[in-house]
Amino acid sequence: MSRQRIQQATTLEERLTEEARRFRREARGTPPGIERERLIRKARQAETASHLTKWLHSRR
Repeated sequence: MSRQRIQQATTLEERLTEEARRFRREARGTPPGIERERLIRKARQAETASHLTKWLHSRR
């Protein structure tokens, strides 16, 4: 059995950045409360992951 590989069209950093934008847009349309805070937290996590990925792939 062989594993099928998927070729990504965009980099991980770009996908994480877009996901953070999507979470922030969704949070803007959500009334204040637990759900909105959850979306904002997910956006921050995606942004942090994007920054870490960028840092790990940068040359020193």
